[in-house]
Amino acid sequence: MTVSRVINRDAKVRETTRQTVQAALDELNYEPNLAARTLVMAGELRIGVIYANPSAAFMSDFLIAVFEEATRAGARLILLRGENRQAPEPEELQRWLRSGIKGALLAPPLGESTAVRNVLRAANLPVAVVAAGRPSEDAITVRIDDRQASQAMTRHLLDLGHRRIGFITGNPEQSASAERLLGARAAVAAVTGAELVTAQGTFSYSSGLEATDWLLDSERPPTAIFASNDDMAAAAVSVAQRRRLDVPRDLTVVGFDDTTMATTLWPPLTTIRQPVGQLAAVALERLIHALRASDPAAEACADYVLGHALIERQSTAPPRDLTAPEADGDPSHD
Repeated sequence: MTVSRVINRDAKVRETTRQTVQAALDELNYEPNLAARTLVMAGELRIGVIYANPSAAFMSDFLIAVFEEATRAGARLILLRGENRQAPEPEELQRWLRSGIKGALLAPPLGESTAVRNVLRAANLPVAVVAAGRPSEDAITVRIDDRQASQAMTRHLLDLGHRRIGFITGNPEQSASAERLLGARAAVAAVTGAELVTAQGTFSYSSGLEATDWLLDSERPPTAIFASNDDMAAAAVSVAQRRRLDVPRDLTVVGFDDTTMATTLWPPLTTIRQPVGQLAAVALERLIHALRASDPAAEACADYVLGHALIERQSTAPPRDLTAPEADGDPSHD
């Protein structure tokens, strides 16, 4: 039983025991009997889940929803995590495939990883991709309209009177990043005198810090910053506070996703609500439906676009002239 737990990477095995068993397995060149394992798992639907997202808040919503949907559907999840926001190594992917999985659920950014998708195509596994910016030709995709959502948020900032807007982009390898930038540009292009200044981010908090510093150090800093996710928006708020800028009186900050991050900092973020949990649950539900269908191939390629919402909180306000002197007792600053 202990050997079995080590082979299946059970977290309850003590590290010293794991090392001892693994050394023996290596010395014997042990490989699991795939035929025997297939018989054991014949009646069980196993779904592989790969993730490497830098946002802990996003992944928390994603994984909770996936676990709940798997429990409801009677499926077992086999998780594989990529380190440092990178795709798992080929050897890890092959071991994961040998665990008996019948389909794969991919969290961003790995849904658009060429290396991962090529391995899954070669294995002929049905795939569901969550939160990609565009549909896929050979996978189930469940997403929102990122371009439309970003355009709506940018119009909101323009309606408040902002004309120089800083935009922190997301991971350049994700199509959702490009779609959000296109939406912001479209909104700004429709308003005379408006300008969008972009800074590169990667959806991580640390990249949001660097991008915000770059925007605020420019000769003409923006009066509003739109970050492509809540983690980077939270970083923008932190930088503003470090510089003794009040949010939103001195700087408006908005985000994207409406994860728990949006409501656990001050001020709470105005943001786009992307229903991460619902996206994940629907993707898993559709993948399981495809696997149990009489013709899985016919069900394993569809695009589902769910709704989004603009959530207004306390991080937005009309712009004001940062060079105007503060006047003690001026009711406009109370």
